[in-house]
Amino acid sequence: MGAVTELFSGVQVFLQSNFPLLQIQLTDILDIAILSLVIYKLLWMLRKTNSGRVMWGLLILAAAMALSYYLQLTATSFLLDGVVQWGIVVMVVLFQPEIRRFLERMGSGSLKLVFASNKEAGQDMETAITQTTEAYTDLSRDKVGALMVFERQNLLDDVIKTGTALDCAVSSELLKNIFWNKAPLHDGAVILRDGRIVGAGCMLPLSGNVNLSRDLGMRHRAGIGMSEHSDAVVAIVSEETGSISVAVGGMLKRHLAPETLERLLRNELLNDKEEKNSQIPLLGLLLGGGRKEEDQP
Repeated sequence: MGAVTELFSGVQVFLQSNFPLLQIQLTDILDIAILSLVIYKLLWMLRKTNSGRVMWGLLILAAAMALSYYLQLTATSFLLDGVVQWGIVVMVVLFQPEIRRFLERMGSGSLKLVFASNKEAGQDMETAITQTTEAYTDLSRDKVGALMVFERQNLLDDVIKTGTALDCAVSSELLKNIFWNKAPLHDGAVILRDGRIVGAGCMLPLSGNVNLSRDLGMRHRAGIGMSEHSDAVVAIVSEETGSISVAVGGMLKRHLAPETLERLLRNELLNDKEEKNSQIPLLGLLLGGGRKEEDQP
């Protein structure tokens, strides 16, 4: 902490000596740093979810308001003023999942979790990939249908609500029990977040692609549809043939060997974790703390 104080003091002396009109104190520098970090993390959270598109819409609305005032468009300005009056309520409703997640992290007792990514998530994801590969090997051999969604940046809270919420580690035996054809949750999808199962028996949106092959069943169409509506990685086992497939970005890779499945999941999921963990926030320090190949279905 002493090194940080000396750094701030050095910056303060430099600014005051080179810019005498700027009366900058140590507290001002700290205030700007904290505010910048909070804004950065909020923008990062919005970029991770579909709410980022809503944020762009709000920015466009603000630009329209400024333009209407500048051009003195009375009717348009009156309408936009009415929209802004309800803006706070609308913001709370639209960003409810993000606000709740932020407050849950604050209430967890560790301030560092609010500003820094979870280092254990990468280890959990690696274990999840290994266990998924083992389970899919047996499920493919026995021709048992399976559908798993690996959440990435886009949160899938709405999809999780359609099934049964869970919070457990991934194991091969658990997955085989879930997808057993007489299990109550075998028809839906299993949702994974940060390497942990957060939902089972979930309903996925079907693909709207009319050019899909006719031999693809509902499980494959749901997996492709999920990959079209989000950046998730979806792993599928065909109940008819036992073939393993993976859907990413609306594209389907079919007839994968278990080794290929594991390699593909590692490339898609662990690389994202490494990039995210490589960005260490400033407050985290103060507290101590290849392009994928795709086959068109």
